[in-house]
Amino acid sequence: MDSQTSQSSQASPSPHTFQVDLRGLVDLLSHHLYSSPKVYLRELLQNAVDAITARRAEQPDAPARVRLSVDAGGGLRVEDSGIGLTESDVHSLLATIGRSSKRADGLQAARSDFLGQFGIGLLACFVVAERIRVVSRSARTPQAPPVEWTAADDGSYTVRTLPDAERPEPGTTVHLVARAGAAEWLAEERVLALARDFGSLLPYDVRVGEEEVTDLPAPWDRAYPSPANRRVALARHCHELFGFTPLDSIELNVPLAGIRGVAYVLPAAVSPAQRAGHRVHLKGMLLTERAEQLLPDWAFFVRCVLDTDSLRPTASRESLYEDETLAAVREALGERIRSWLTGLAAGDPQRLAAFLSVHHLGVKSLARHDKEMLRTMLPWLPFETTDGRLSLEEFAQRHPVVHFTRTVEEYRQVAPIASAQGVGVINGGYTYDSELVEALPSVRPGTVVAELDADTVTAHLDAVDPAEELALAGFLAAARARLDPLGCDVVLRAFHPLSVPALHLDDRASRHEQARAEAEERADDLWAGILGSLRGSAPRARLVLNHLNPLIRRISSLGDAELIGTATESLYGQALLMAQRPLRPADSALLNRAFMGLLEWATNGEEGR
Repeated sequence: MDSQTSQSSQASPSPHTFQVDLRGLVDLLSHHLYSSPKVYLRELLQNAVDAITARRAEQPDAPARVRLSVDAGGGLRVEDSGIGLTESDVHSLLATIGRSSKRADGLQAARSDFLGQFGIGLLACFVVAERIRVVSRSARTPQAPPVEWTAADDGSYTVRTLPDAERPEPGTTVHLVARAGAAEWLAEERVLALARDFGSLLPYDVRVGEEEVTDLPAPWDRAYPSPANRRVALARHCHELFGFTPLDSIELNVPLAGIRGVAYVLPAAVSPAQRAGHRVHLKGMLLTERAEQLLPDWAFFVRCVLDTDSLRPTASRESLYEDETLAAVREALGERIRSWLTGLAAGDPQRLAAFLSVHHLGVKSLARHDKEMLRTMLPWLPFETTDGRLSLEEFAQRHPVVHFTRTVEEYRQVAPIASAQGVGVINGGYTYDSELVEALPSVRPGTVVAELDADTVTAHLDAVDPAEELALAGFLAAARARLDPLGCDVVLRAFHPLSVPALHLDDRASRHEQARAEAEERADDLWAGILGSLRGSAPRARLVLNHLNPLIRRISSLGDAELIGTATESLYGQALLMAQRPLRPADSALLNRAFMGLLEWATNGEEGR
């Protein structure tokens, strides 16, 4: 008994074969693998081109043609002069999902020359066809009779041999019969448009009826009478392909990666976050027109079209596989674009200026991580400064210390006053600008860069004579008492321009402390305790009153503490508005209160006169 049990446990279970629901698989292909039914034509062209490539590997002088035609009944016929199939090939390859002819004996060594890699191309035709008929004759075995394979979208198929007259020459003919609702995809006009889109760069003679599909050499490989003629021709090609006339075109020639093509510079600014779609041909066949990972992120200002024989497609053959080869190609193409920029800087400043007026953001993004690019672009990249729009190089030549602010709000606070005091300031609040200013000493040794904060600005303002400030102690005490609940100090300085009565200064630390204090006031006991424990020692915001301003002199001579407080609130609100700072609810309430207080004082004064 034990022996029988042991023998039974050692017996191998009977193997089973997967059962495939072809209709379900076709639905999976059409809805999840392929982006559109149009890829069926690419798969047909791809199979035909691969068959010709296989035959020419053995017979270099073999004909190389692909013919597509639409019959009177709306069916599509695709005929190629490729390697063809025997009856055993048909059973082995066409009837087995996932098996590719590129894995057949004798073809493995030449496999890198093929477009298809996944053995599901013919199956994709069921996305538009209810029946597929393939008639083929092998070039390897010329004595073998033609063979016919007919398949329906329910998964059934038949195979039979035919008389020699059905296919006298080696090659393959594929007949498609449209499925319900898909006839438009087999219409002659649609077939021609798709064939030209997918196959314009194929190396063989491809025609739809009498219409040529291929258009070789590619526009970037053609000879032109002059560089100007070349630019015009490429600009026309860009407009036909992408719908815009480029600012310039950049040659993309990377022989080691088998890449030839062109990058077109967009004529209008785009967001750096917008992913560019590039057209990539693989050995002449259009692979995708939405390749997003082809270029570095900083090169968002170009659109590329290229042909390659080295990049690897994904299973759907509609995008690129992320691997070491793609990473190397991305770096090489980025270097080409970088070289184009440095070439413009060295030899064509007018075109560079036109480019930077539109795409300075992309170049700044590149210069953040590339010291050579930053050094090259120093005389060209524009920045907002208190001296106007200048390059970093020109600004650094004018000022011994390059001051900058990290936010636009900080710049607006200090720019007018700093400029009047002879302090140059760069607005670093825009994308990448503060990073580039801080990197300036690394490419321009000896340059001093300093962030401009409230203390630095105040230090550049002239102090008031101690005796005069002491005489105004009562006025300053009343002003400080009124603004103290807002977390703002009041100081007295003398500065230009005289027309500015007051200046509101703070920094990020004081704004952070102010926000914490406001949150503490609104919080319940638990959170108020937590926020209270985070109280910092940062300096408070300050309202700098200009002792040289006539209005400040008149206000400081008032004897009414309440009126001094109302006037101080008005100066505080006006200083916030001048700095274009967002108003908190408390600030808005203060402005309204001060406005109404001044109106009441004015009307009461009028009644008393």
